[in-house]
Amino acid sequence: MDTKPTLTVLGGGPAGYPAAFLAADLGMDVTLVEAAPALGGTCLHRGCIPSKTLLHAARGLAAARELGAPVLPREALAETLRQRKAAAVEALSAGLDRLAAARKVRRVRGRAEFDGPGRLRIAGTEEGVLPYQRLLVASGSEPAVPEGFPAGHPDLWTSDDALEVPCIPGRLLVVGGGAIGLELGSLYAALGSRVTVAEALPALLPGFDRDLLVPLLRRLKGIFEALLTGTVASGIGPLAGGGFSVTLRPAPGRPDAEGFPRTETFDKILVAAGRRPAVAGLHPERAGLAVGPRGFLADAGDGSVRAAGDCASAPLLAHKATHEGRLAAARFAADAGCPGADAARTDLETASGTVPAVVYTDPEVAACGLGEAAAKEAGIPCAAAKCHWAGSGRALANGRTDGLTKWVYDPESLRILGAAIVGEGAGELLGEALLAIECKATLADVARTMHPHPTLSETWMEAAAGPLHPIHAMPRRETRSKK
Repeated sequence: MDTKPTLTVLGGGPAGYPAAFLAADLGMDVTLVEAAPALGGTCLHRGCIPSKTLLHAARGLAAARELGAPVLPREALAETLRQRKAAAVEALSAGLDRLAAARKVRRVRGRAEFDGPGRLRIAGTEEGVLPYQRLLVASGSEPAVPEGFPAGHPDLWTSDDALEVPCIPGRLLVVGGGAIGLELGSLYAALGSRVTVAEALPALLPGFDRDLLVPLLRRLKGIFEALLTGTVASGIGPLAGGGFSVTLRPAPGRPDAEGFPRTETFDKILVAAGRRPAVAGLHPERAGLAVGPRGFLADAGDGSVRAAGDCASAPLLAHKATHEGRLAAARFAADAGCPGADAARTDLETASGTVPAVVYTDPEVAACGLGEAAAKEAGIPCAAAKCHWAGSGRALANGRTDGLTKWVYDPESLRILGAAIVGEGAGELLGEALLAIECKATLADVARTMHPHPTLSETWMEAAAGPLHPIHAMPRRETRSKK
């Protein structure tokens, strides 16, 4: 090709920068537009990496506290955590800068919005109009603050604010019992805050099988001051000396419960009621692009504009965004006739689309594929094979037997349909299950695969062997019919 085909990428997060890198590797001339000074997006700067850095440190502090070790005063502790988080983020950010430079990806710093079909208007460090032929929109998402909450009040936090660790509040109300709320609630509880979690739905973490949540809920009830489901926060009034007065009441449709409604005071409120696609500020209507009822951006009919990541579809997860971004880049490159792009596109398109989900609480909860409850609700034949960690040598050695490993499989073919796990480090163990689903493995495939001993990974083998030839279980007794 005499002239390289061009691609403009809007957004430098976990959908945008991997797409830009792959497109460049496939021979495209890539321009990446990002308002922030560094690549990485929410995941690196205000999400995944900061939260996991802080959670890891907080667990270490909690363990030290249990052993009677002295703990820093709150202000000093908060500053130490801020420094540790910043070091991790800066190291990864610098690496992304080097990777972008090595691929000769052009960087444009500024906030972009559509100026019309084929044009972006850039405001910020680099002003002006940027034309494009092919555009990948990877603008990400932003925290959602429900109506009735005093947005902008210094004592009302979003997840972005909480991860800055501005202080360690005495009493913290977390509104939302999803992954973000439980993770950040756990973080601040470990740091010494008295945490109340209020979730409007009747159960926490919908989408996970209930048996997986039993160990987690047992532990959370021990570290939170209160864990309330079917409960909404209303009547939020700022107090003169800081903090809020909040009325906790039953959610609509839930019968009144004893002790509700009740009014309490909190030093801070963390709103963890979800995130929304960061699309409206782009003014996609100027380019004739459609936005769905949930705020997700649709691709252009002619294929000149594609969306990936949080702004494109649920679930709003970094690893799903990376896959979508790379797939979009491969399709752009293949359409442009770049050598090797067809193979890259085919490789990415053949993935099963199984999206893993991990909640980084203690214990962690992780799942992929088809859940047992979802399969039964859909009328799909399934069975479950489980291994409780009480029988795991490594779990006993670690002093953490509050775990469960579970396969969901087809009872006829033994084909693995899904998997779930709860326990310390569950997220690290999920990779084997994902590979099993991707490779269309059966329980027999896993059961006959040697696993290192003693490890928690053995629980996958033990669970798989259960319906076949169990290793550490009482032998089955044949059921004989009575004559």
